[in-house]
Amino acid sequence: MAEQSNAMAEEQRPDPNEKLVKVFDSEQESEALVVKGLLDSAGIESDLKSGSFVQDAFPGLGGMVILVREEDAGKARSLIAESLRSGAAIDADDEETKS
Repeated sequence: MAEQSNAMAEEQRPDPNEKLVKVFDSEQESEALVVKGLLDSAGIESDLKSGSFVQDAFPGLGGMVILVREEDAGKARSLIAESLRSGAAIDADDEETKS
């Protein structure tokens, strides 16, 4: 049973021998996790890595990087940009209602 779980987890991550492309980076781990969830929900396999070797010694420092397969990079970047635009639009609407 544990072997099936491990096999499924391996299938969900990109093959490390494939060409991976950085599509997002952030100093905030929580922001990177939200973007990873967005990509996962769209069926785009991604890998979340620390942006620095310092991350192992001091968690939270150095930022996070999201990598996807080269052929998925365009779609991933479009989803991220769309999400950021809609989030920015919501923030602008909130500011207008406060005025």
